[in-house]
Amino acid sequence: MGTYTIALKNCAFFARHGVLGEEMALGQRFFVDVTMTVAADEALESDDVSQTVHYGEAYALVEEIVTNTRRNLIEALAKDIGKALCGWSTQIRRVEIAVRKPSVPIAGILDYAEVRVEHVA
Repeated sequence: MGTYTIALKNCAFFARHGVLGEEMALGQRFFVDVTMTVAADEALESDDVSQTVHYGEAYALVEEIVTNTRRNLIEALAKDIGKALCGWSTQIRRVEIAVRKPSVPIAGILDYAEVRVEHVA
């Protein structure tokens, strides 16, 4: 049995993750990429959405985690997302999560800070 990937790129959410009080009080945008390695099973032949990972439902799960939890570290947030996705669907064999935080509280010029976490089911 083979696998294929389903990716959700640059999902944007407003949330309050971070260590500093300002981050908790004001919140900011976070961007998330999700790449799911999925067991091929029958979906590639049957063309039946019920036999694959519904990416709309996966997006809703990611949104719920990012917007309804609070973490100091974006790497902990990424791990939460990976564990939740693998727990939600037995077809997901592996996920890679990237979380980007554009408004980082450091003295320097950069587009964003990013972490990548892999979780294997």
